[in-house]
Amino acid sequence: MKHIDIRSMAKTLNEHAREHPIGDLQKIRKNLKGLSRQPGRNIFYPKTIFEDGCYHYGGRRELQFNIWLENNSQIRHGVGFFFSRNINLQDPLGTLRPKVQRFNRFMRRHRDLYRNMKMRMWYYPDRGGIEYIPLGPIPDALVSLGAIIFLGKHQPVNGANIETILADFDQLLPLYEHVEGGNLRFGSLRQADAQFVFRHGCSSRRSSTLAKHNRGNRKVALLQNKLQSHLCRQLIRRYGVENVGDEHLCCPGARADVVVRRKMGFWIYEIKTSDSPRACLREAIGQLLEYAYWPGGIQKKARRLVVVGKMPIDSSTKQYLNRLKQQFSLPIEYRHVLA
Repeated sequence: MKHIDIRSMAKTLNEHAREHPIGDLQKIRKNLKGLSRQPGRNIFYPKTIFEDGCYHYGGRRELQFNIWLENNSQIRHGVGFFFSRNINLQDPLGTLRPKVQRFNRFMRRHRDLYRNMKMRMWYYPDRGGIEYIPLGPIPDALVSLGAIIFLGKHQPVNGANIETILADFDQLLPLYEHVEGGNLRFGSLRQADAQFVFRHGCSSRRSSTLAKHNRGNRKVALLQNKLQSHLCRQLIRRYGVENVGDEHLCCPGARADVVVRRKMGFWIYEIKTSDSPRACLREAIGQLLEYAYWPGGIQKKARRLVVVGKMPIDSSTKQYLNRLKQQFSLPIEYRHVLA
């Protein structure tokens, strides 16, 4: 098992964040809260970094950006409310409840921005009762002393990717601004819509996991992960590691499985595990069109839209793709990747 040094990870995140919108977090905090001076440039400071996790400076009384080690096997990253008392927060419910209301108002209107993330809750210090809750507004019954409510994602420790964490923090920044600023102008949301920014980097993924059954555990293949890993390796060998990125934010709230940067634009890949090329195309084309042409997406720079499947292409699928290209000028292709 790979050992994760949270302090080193926090330092690296601080350094790389300067190329991301989240790197302006302390400047944003100063403006939102009318602080007399900006509390430095870093997201994380020594006082908010611990052996098994860290949260942003000033985050104890706010919707908190954090990363945390879970069960020595996963890294959690995202935002959360921590309804527990400490010396700096004697009345967590009174302080945070109005922010939960603003969180709920934003999520009612913009929950689709975070459909690639999940919400969970548990109680501190008891972590045995972790449960998933529906993506959206936080039920009032869950806002109670000791509760922790989290929105974000997980990565395996042995595949934790700094750029993925920062890209997800960027995605969560409009939510944070509304929760802490209390307005509905969503400045960062408009800024995020302004242009597509390519980020290279591919994460390590498990190709199988254990599923619990009445007769014991059973190993289950994670075909999507396997195909995605194989595709990334093939593309990196051909185009270079600096030109391939997975789980890439292509437009607000939508991530493609893989994006490749080329001189004239970008190629977008969407992986499907259905048993026929036809079914893969049916499932993937709508997503690819959104990734490429939604406002704030790649748009004119989208040169290829590639559906990836486990089965070889057949003659009917070739005819269908040719018709899409000829009649609608859609640059859609199909690629077979061996599982």
